[in-house]
Amino acid sequence: MSIAWLGRARLVAILLAIACVLSAAASDGRAQPAASEAGLPATLLPEGSRSDTWRAIRQGQQGYVAAPNMLGGQLIQSEGEIWRQVRLGAYKQWAGWILLATVGLVALFFALRGRVPLEGGPSGRTVERFNGLERFAHWLTATTFIVLAITGLNLMFGRSLILPLVGKEVFATLTQWGKLLHNYLAFGFMLGIALMFVLWVRYNLPNRYDLIWIAKGGGLIGRAHPPAKRFNAGQKFVFWSVILLGGSLSLSGLQLMFPFTFHFFDSTFATLNSWFGTQLPTGLSPMAEQQLATLWHGFVAVILIAIIIGHIYIGSLGMEGAFAAMGSGRVDYNWAKQHHNLWVEELEKRGTVPAE
Repeated sequence: MSIAWLGRARLVAILLAIACVLSAAASDGRAQPAASEAGLPATLLPEGSRSDTWRAIRQGQQGYVAAPNMLGGQLIQSEGEIWRQVRLGAYKQWAGWILLATVGLVALFFALRGRVPLEGGPSGRTVERFNGLERFAHWLTATTFIVLAITGLNLMFGRSLILPLVGKEVFATLTQWGKLLHNYLAFGFMLGIALMFVLWVRYNLPNRYDLIWIAKGGGLIGRAHPPAKRFNAGQKFVFWSVILLGGSLSLSGLQLMFPFTFHFFDSTFATLNSWFGTQLPTGLSPMAEQQLATLWHGFVAVILIAIIIGHIYIGSLGMEGAFAAMGSGRVDYNWAKQHHNLWVEELEKRGTVPAE
């Protein structure tokens, strides 16, 4: 083989190598890996029209991400816009109407019925209504709930009602501190309802006198006071509202404080479907769980706030002598006889009522 032939062969090899390098550089960024290699659904690869890829993304298709949070693989969650429209639309409007209607009904009732008087006036004797531990449980639950209600309503209505009055900086500061109070005082509220349940559940079981109390409107209609033990039907309604609705608020609140940790709605829907044959959706995504928790937390809170408004009215302005039950823990004998006569009879049998 001649020297000239070797030189030409070497030149051809060099040219072929350069051509391969240039071809690889030109195709870089255009060639797409297989779906299995990229870890992406085939619908997300730009095969076919771009509109198909965009439609898949809009419908919630997820891709592969190396980050620990796998939710990052979903670029768009279209349900989020539906959640936003519901929360800022009819949901918010109905919450406002419920609270305004509650205040209006209480004011109308007071105007028509007036304050329930203490019949016969003070007797000069008092009966222990609640001991120190019971009052602690009540006031722990009451004070934390009031703060939770105010700070929670600020999150729901503050941008519309408070922000225009105080400005952005003040509103931001109030909301920031309110959120901190809301998160930490929530645990005091949970402790309070747990104590109330342990202390009072045995007194709040239904009995036959509850039906009579309801039929007579608790003495508010017709002014004839029906018989009642330590807790009447109205107080039992408030008790179970606080326990059940407060418990539900606690669970949804925990789900909001520790996002993507709990799956209460999916498990609840699955149980309801199994027990009652309903067709509630299951297999909810973590984001859908959070959105449902937000709506449920606000809805239950508004209902419980409405109930507590009525409870506060009856326990203070609406009934003479009622506040002393949770104030000093002792009530006038005539008040106890008027509203809880069967309970007084039990005390007298045990000899725990002071003599005249």
